[in-house]
Amino acid sequence: MKNKRALISVSDKRGVVQFARELLEMGWEIISTGGTARALREADLEVKDISELTEFPEILEGRLKTLHPLVHGGILGRRDQPLHLQQMEEYGIETIDMVAVNLYPFPEVVSKEGVSLKDAIENIDIGGPTMVRAAAKNYQDVIIVVDPSFYSTVIEELRAGGDLALETRYNLAAEAFSHTAYYDSIISNYLRGRAAEEELSFPDTITLPFSKVQNLRYGENPHQKASFYREPLAPLSSIGSARQLQGKELSFNNINDLHSAWEMVKEFEEPSAVAVKHTNPCGVGSAEKLSAAYQKAYNADPVSIFGGIVALNKEVDGVTAELMATIFLEVIVAPSFSREALEVLKQKKDIRLLQLPLEKQNKTSKGYNYKKVSGGLLVQEDLRELYIPEDWKPVTDRQPTDQELKDLLFAVKVVKHVKSNAIVLAKRMQTLGIGAGQMNRVGAVNIATNQAGESARGAVMASDAFFPFKDGVELAAAAGVTAIVQPGGSTRDQESIETCNKFNIAMLFTGKRYFNH
Repeated sequence: MKNKRALISVSDKRGVVQFARELLEMGWEIISTGGTARALREADLEVKDISELTEFPEILEGRLKTLHPLVHGGILGRRDQPLHLQQMEEYGIETIDMVAVNLYPFPEVVSKEGVSLKDAIENIDIGGPTMVRAAAKNYQDVIIVVDPSFYSTVIEELRAGGDLALETRYNLAAEAFSHTAYYDSIISNYLRGRAAEEELSFPDTITLPFSKVQNLRYGENPHQKASFYREPLAPLSSIGSARQLQGKELSFNNINDLHSAWEMVKEFEEPSAVAVKHTNPCGVGSAEKLSAAYQKAYNADPVSIFGGIVALNKEVDGVTAELMATIFLEVIVAPSFSREALEVLKQKKDIRLLQLPLEKQNKTSKGYNYKKVSGGLLVQEDLRELYIPEDWKPVTDRQPTDQELKDLLFAVKVVKHVKSNAIVLAKRMQTLGIGAGQMNRVGAVNIATNQAGESARGAVMASDAFFPFKDGVELAAAAGVTAIVQPGGSTRDQESIETCNKFNIAMLFTGKRYFNH
């Protein structure tokens, strides 16, 4: 009986020598290319070069080596079709029974800073995906292996029964098509991203390549299954790039809340702390020192912060760590932790600590934001802003003081991240009351002013959208609010302006709405 043949050509060479050795021990013949062939020969394994099979040299700097009828005929030819077998014999095509291939490291290359388009293009694999797809299409006759993690399964099953079950072959084929689809999606998105550096394009079709990081214990609720997937070319300062320093595995809700907290704290230049529960901030503070900023965030709502997520935009020092260690927090995320902070926080083993760099970026540069709906996907620009308070339009008799303007800017940065309808009361760079996710704006004002209580006197207020009626402004005035910032644009804007003038409240229009549903 003729030996079976495996074509092995891999960029990821983990485990390939042992895999090939075990195939040889079972009587398989190995065909290989370039660097893979060299690696196998260096391990004293018997290998046939692809050029020996095709009787044609590898040319065009390795671009052309496997795209040949003697290769693809051996992969695609069906063993149960007499015509295929007849034509293969006629043209001297021998069967290839296994293809073990993974692809040029395009994702790794383009993730490097400063990579040129030329280098990126050179790392687009052509022959590899073609062989993978051919083998996967003919999976009943050809075993396709695209990941080193599958080597042991394949070897164990071959040793046990001499062949793979049809179900195993089918599963390997499905993985293979996922492998090439993921690879091509990265290439497509990379090239489109380069072509749209200044303005986003909304192409006719989109592909979203993500790779699984881990299974999660459950989803938003215990009876829901869940996993976490990472973008292949994710920004450095994104949750997918975080490094966990201690604590239990993150849950679905932890990761969702982390995203909200981290995106919010990145808005601030000065030392700042953001505490989040259920994707909404419960307390935000900024100060000259991080410890003071955290204390402000804590004092804003000492009840809700318990069991919450805290994001900080500066290195956590020992003093700040001591403050945070006094209550139960689920997760703390920061650009770094001092040695003293780690010594304090390691005593609280259940606290998850995440280190995540604050990437310097153009805040006006846009990415995509996705919302899944039944049967479709909504796609929009990310809501990134370069805040210019000087461009905000004063519409009342009284102008805001310097401190009020500073607090209004602080409140706007927070309200942008609060679920709509959203209202934020703030004073001296600290949130005092937050009304989130309400069906009407006056309800959000009620929640925020009630939470602030007497502290609302002298506070400022930010609204994510215009006031459709003057009642929200009247409630703010009764609570003691002295300045308001909102987009403007209501047909009843004049009523709100007149109410502000009546109570000597300064009001600014930004011209920008910040809905966050």
